[in-house]
Amino acid sequence: MTKRYFGTDGIRGRVGEPPITPDFMLKLGWACGRVFAAGEGGDGRPTVIIGKDTRVSGYMFESALEAGLVAAGVDVKLLGPMPTPAVALMTRTQRARAGIVISASHNPFEDNGIKFFDAGGHKLGDEVELAIEDELEKPLETVSSDAIGKAVRVVDAAGRYIEFCKSTVPDRFSLRGLKLVVDCANGATYHIAPSVFAELGAEVIAMGAVPDGFNINREVGSTNPAALSKRVVEEGADLGIAMDGDGDRVLFVDQHGKLVDGDELLFIIARHRRAKGVVGTLMSNLGMELALKELGIDFARARVGDRYVNELMQERGWRLGGESSGHIICADLTTTGDGIVAALQVLVALRAAETDMASLKSGMTKYPQHMINVRVAGQVNLDDNADLQAAVADTESELGDRGRVLLRASGTEPVVRVMLEGEDAGEVETLCGQLAERVSGLLGN
Repeated sequence: MTKRYFGTDGIRGRVGEPPITPDFMLKLGWACGRVFAAGEGGDGRPTVIIGKDTRVSGYMFESALEAGLVAAGVDVKLLGPMPTPAVALMTRTQRARAGIVISASHNPFEDNGIKFFDAGGHKLGDEVELAIEDELEKPLETVSSDAIGKAVRVVDAAGRYIEFCKSTVPDRFSLRGLKLVVDCANGATYHIAPSVFAELGAEVIAMGAVPDGFNINREVGSTNPAALSKRVVEEGADLGIAMDGDGDRVLFVDQHGKLVDGDELLFIIARHRRAKGVVGTLMSNLGMELALKELGIDFARARVGDRYVNELMQERGWRLGGESSGHIICADLTTTGDGIVAALQVLVALRAAETDMASLKSGMTKYPQHMINVRVAGQVNLDDNADLQAAVADTESELGDRGRVLLRASGTEPVVRVMLEGEDAGEVETLCGQLAERVSGLLGN
């Protein structure tokens, strides 16, 4: 069955435009409550955890979801602004039936969305998402008054998550002597990430840590690392750490202000851990795959999206996976991508190697990549479009065995991503531009 509302990572869109509206969120809360109440696991009335990032619309949608859930007879625990991985953690530790995150991750404040976790802290499977969509088609009916759910706020959620993050490193591990600039993207980690690194001994300079509801991801964070790079150099810091709006991604900046992306971070962690295997995605840099191969570490590519990375990790029995964007999953520590936990694993590797970041990442040589987003009016089926496939084949023919071509529709934005990778940066950029122009024309732009 084709899903009407759920995309790669929950439901996302522009605030005020269907389905990101208060009335839909009320119905969504009710539909989720119906599905979770009927699901297996736990005794008595089910509980659902709700967390959110710092965008102003989160308060509106939190209230609407809460109302829908309690109308379905489900109890609710409200965490307030909390990183996405913290919601996954609290869902497990609070023995809740499910967790809900109100966030549009790295998108601007005008967007918002809903992400879900099951009782084990994993993203929902397709069958559960389809069941929720089925309930959305039914009329909303409130349970009897004696069965209405209750809502409470969890006042110590931030402290619990800070202690969890610190517990993921060895007991006597210390960051003493390191000067870190920590960019919280004015998002959900603003009151957590600086404390974690500081309590482990680092000198922390926080930036992007004064959210006002509108400035999330604005010229800060992992999608806008230029300000962090500049600040690291100005402060003479050892490293910069950039979170995204909901705290499930992380990128680094080395002491020279040079960006260290998710592929390089994943390689650093894998090498330190002597991992059996690593799961990347179709977007992962070929240089990482080759560097891991030299170390005798197996590598596999999943579809783009952390849920697909996680699924392939479970299938292979591997503990490490991630995306170029900095969405890194350490399955022995967490059930989902966690920017703070991943950053700590990089720092553990850094301390063990007794070197600096610029030297630590030198074991991997990235191949030049170039990507262009082609905007589209709606959903497109790339596999069934013969003209698009012919365009890709033509580009692959020109590139030969010197690289690879990837064309895919985004699951979170109305764009088709055109990506080329190869040995020669100039050739890659030129061919990518030509293919993007051709794709745009074929899609009627």
